[in-house]
Amino acid sequence: MELTEKQDRFLQYLSDRIEEDGRAPSLRRAAQDMGVSHTAVAQILGQLEKKGLLERGGHYSRTIRLVSKETVLSSHARGRKLPVIGHITAGLPMYAQQEWEETVVVDPTLFAGDNLFCLRISGQSMRGAGILDGDLVICEPRQYAENGEIVAVLIHGDEATVKRFFLRDDHIELRPENDAFPVMRYSFADLLVQGKVTGVIRSQNPEFSPPDNKRK
Repeated sequence: MELTEKQDRFLQYLSDRIEEDGRAPSLRRAAQDMGVSHTAVAQILGQLEKKGLLERGGHYSRTIRLVSKETVLSSHARGRKLPVIGHITAGLPMYAQQEWEETVVVDPTLFAGDNLFCLRISGQSMRGAGILDGDLVICEPRQYAENGEIVAVLIHGDEATVKRFFLRDDHIELRPENDAFPVMRYSFADLLVQGKVTGVIRSQNPEFSPPDNKRK
């Protein structure tokens, strides 16, 4: 667990204050004691929280729980569990099951985003992007997409698919990566982006690979 000198010093300061006072100091007091601005204190708190070394009751809460470096490192060594949410098609759309079928353990240093989830692929329409039948795709939750990105979308509120996204003047195109499948076109009201595909777990080989998210 690598920390900057400022982060390490601030973490020790928090530990001392909580041990002596029974609670974390206010932003004002921490800024005065450390000789920095309120903004700098807030930034360091956020950085330590992202690294898993402290937990806050809320963004503006003074309730802070420190987490030991050993606990964080142990958690990283065990891996991170992501939920597998039903099946999603990479061919013709099928019903999107909103349930957790299982969980999968991934390397948290490779997949560190918030609220990541997995979808199991059925079909071969995205094989040109390295996404095959039976694979798990790892998705970063999103409700928007850039042209050329591979995304998971809901169609008409209940059908789901993984395709390459393109926004046109009067419609949205969902393109497969297999010439045997057609380009699909929908009105803006028909689709809801669920997430961007950021990785693939092979169904036969538990290795991670990034999807081909290059724009075309």
